[in-house]
Amino acid sequence: MRENSLYLKFVRNVLPSPFSIAVLLTLITFILALIFTQRPENAGSAYPLIVLEYWETGFWELLQFTMQMALILILGHTLALTPFFNRIISIFTKYCNNTASAALWVSLLTIAVSFVNWGLCLVFGAIFARKVAEKAKANGWKLNYPLIGAAGYSGMMCWHGGFSGSAPLTVAGSDHFLVNQIGQIGIEQTLLSSMNLTTSLLLLITIPSVFYILGKRNEGNELNHVSLDSQKTDNTTSPTHSLTRAERIDHSMLAAIVLGGIICVIALRKIITTPTGAGLDFINLNFINFFLFGLAILLHGSFAKFLSAIQEAIGGAAGIIIQFPLYAGIMGIMKYSGLAAGVSYAFVDISNEVTLPIYTFLSGGLVNIFVPSGGGQWAVQGPIVIEAAQALNVPVPKVVMALAYGDQLTNMLQPFWALPLLGITKLKAKDILPYSGIALLVGLIIFITTLLIF
Repeated sequence: MRENSLYLKFVRNVLPSPFSIAVLLTLITFILALIFTQRPENAGSAYPLIVLEYWETGFWELLQFTMQMALILILGHTLALTPFFNRIISIFTKYCNNTASAALWVSLLTIAVSFVNWGLCLVFGAIFARKVAEKAKANGWKLNYPLIGAAGYSGMMCWHGGFSGSAPLTVAGSDHFLVNQIGQIGIEQTLLSSMNLTTSLLLLITIPSVFYILGKRNEGNELNHVSLDSQKTDNTTSPTHSLTRAERIDHSMLAAIVLGGIICVIALRKIITTPTGAGLDFINLNFINFFLFGLAILLHGSFAKFLSAIQEAIGGAAGIIIQFPLYAGIMGIMKYSGLAAGVSYAFVDISNEVTLPIYTFLSGGLVNIFVPSGGGQWAVQGPIVIEAAQALNVPVPKVVMALAYGDQLTNMLQPFWALPLLGITKLKAKDILPYSGIALLVGLIIFITTLLIF
């Protein structure tokens, strides 16, 4: 696919900014709710105002999540500014000497990390892509930077089949909302099933291969014109005046080692003391942010250097802070109006024992465009698809994974989860989505094939 191909020109010309996409999705969701959902009694002509109230209610329901995502971007970026982390990333980037090899390695390692934890995947893929671009710019070789950015985002089409998958981990718990109906469904029936292991292996092999081929066909250009706001890996903040006693704390290595060390020890202790077989569900956003916070302070070596790096990294979080409330509002309309449930019921109504997993997969992908939250989507759609699976004698674990696959696949069209990557790489959504769209088509074939075979 050449840089001047009609496909790339079309996608880049029709795609607005992520903020505009969120606004358009809000409008579309509002209209669909008015047309397809049942109005409350006595609502009458006031129903549009009621839907707007759903939107307002949802608008504030992701504030904690917004802060978590902003922190994971800022702290991950801050960690990348440390000399130690720069040397670690250099170990991987030495294998990236052209667009094809870089696309292969970035995609391969990002997908591998996504199977461990989706939050780590977001930060790792973004930082790895940026470091590759910095190397290409420094050495003057050609690079298709948007393709590398898309490769760094590719893990988000695989994460729900890994050990941080919301739906399979929820049904594996003893306190989920459907336990009285179906009991616990262990990860050996979902994440470690032969279907999911086969699917994950196919993704791990095929998607990086696709990015390698795309890189071979379009090496890109030199990055002299690309502004990366070069990161300060030494991050020195030596004062020009004599330090007061209070200021010495800010520049004290001992203070940084003590605070950063305490935080890291607490996080590592949780890993060590977690019982064998308890899973990795403790690795949530709060755990990752807590560990990144301590590690960044420790590796920067002083509070002053840490705060300087925070100042450099914080600008990339603007998109998250201002756009996540819009998606929370969309989720509010989908949930409180019954629109999300209506989509699920529509697919269930046309299903049989063979097609239910496929239609569950498709409905999951469709709802994810409007409600890009694995946990929130499962809460809305989970009871519906499980009820259908029991009525049609379809294995419940298969339907759980079908919904998970649909949820993750359309992330390649939805810039919601790309915001951290866009903030770190300085790319735009219209740069990476043409390539992630190709990954989506390949993933579509893989998911449908495995759902039919197994």
